[in-house]
Amino acid sequence: MIQKKTRCGRIVAGVLGALVCVCLVACVVYFGGYYRADARALAALESDNAVTVQASDDQVVFSGPDASPESTRGLVFYPGANVEFTAYAPLMHALAADGWQVVLVKMPLNHAFMNISAADQAMKAAPQVERWFVGGHSLGGAMSAMYADDHADQLQGLVLLAAFSTKDLTDTDLDVYCIHGTEDGVLNRDSHEKYQSNVASLVSELEIAGGNHALFGSYGFQKGDNAAKITSEEQIAQTVAFLHAA
Repeated sequence: MIQKKTRCGRIVAGVLGALVCVCLVACVVYFGGYYRADARALAALESDNAVTVQASDDQVVFSGPDASPESTRGLVFYPGANVEFTAYAPLMHALAADGWQVVLVKMPLNHAFMNISAADQAMKAAPQVERWFVGGHSLGGAMSAMYADDHADQLQGLVLLAAFSTKDLTDTDLDVYCIHGTEDGVLNRDSHEKYQSNVASLVSELEIAGGNHALFGSYGFQKGDNAAKITSEEQIAQTVAFLHAA
């Protein structure tokens, strides 16, 4: 009897060990491969005459001219899934040049759901900001909406790039800005329509003609996306212009 129990225990231990190995391999495959920031993104991490860039291990702060000194506005930005956070530097740099104070946050394993509360620490990087927005791209946008749902009384608004909110925000006073491209092949259109009622009374929406999913960042073509009919510079410019009045 003892030998049988020992044998069963070894079998169970072996099966559990195999399952752990499979899970570890799956995690390495899923989280190990990611879209890397390209040369244009790396160049946007440099300061210039309009924008000062300060980088640390877990975030990059972009500080430009204050467009509204009487009520300084800031944005904490969550990157998309499997995308190196610095890939969004061109957009963040352009927003800072337009008067935003921007904090671009790095996510564990390049997934925003690993640190939804990242904005708590990020906002400390720009204490002069009086009106905070959170936002993000794709999954990063969805996670920023979850943060906004829990901290609505501390925020001015939410910026969703090729993203939607699974949380009902209609009982808040948030200003919500939704932007996506007509050629986006990654955004789940059915889910976008399904959850649009969660922000319907709050939202200002822009559909960029010819824009796609990946051009909000600078990391090359994304699997499942459609080819854009405009340049990355054009998509970023339209995004910045739309958010100018926020």
